[in-house]
Amino acid sequence: MVRAFYIGRFQPYHFGHHAIIKQIAEEVDELVVGIGSAQKSHEPTDPFTAGERVLMVYNALENLPIRHYVLPIEDVRYNSIWVHHVASRTPNFEVVYSNNPLVIQLFREAGFCVKESPLYIRERYSGTEIRRRMIAGEKWEHLVPKSVVEVIKEIDGVNRLKNVSASDNNSSL
Repeated sequence: MVRAFYIGRFQPYHFGHHAIIKQIAEEVDELVVGIGSAQKSHEPTDPFTAGERVLMVYNALENLPIRHYVLPIEDVRYNSIWVHHVASRTPNFEVVYSNNPLVIQLFREAGFCVKESPLYIRERYSGTEIRRRMIAGEKWEHLVPKSVVEVIKEIDGVNRLKNVSASDNNSSL
């Protein structure tokens, strides 16, 4: 049995992530999905809480034929101990999937097998683009699984993102 690890911020989880995870599911028996920067929320680049992102990912993976675990992973400020930090918060895994150069370097230095996951239609499927569309009032729902749309609507996530992205233009202070 092979268990893999895949980490992302998932702000929000989208079809690019989903395509990569479907590919990983064909290669391994179990998948640990790390919700990165779990301590961040209510910020323009990180509007959703770790719990909301766990729910997004868990619901989106519900019908995939792979056993999976979705766990929040807080940031640590020391890259040299980050892999140990991740490993102490997850079930054991043998292989890591990532396209992030730092993540790849850190896990390889720690002796893990790392497979690079290709970016899936990056110009369309990126959290940055989806958040931009939300703020601009453009259509974004077709870029994420239906279960993710439901979570974002349930928490009024679009209004939260608009509010945390707004600037205080009161220059008299």
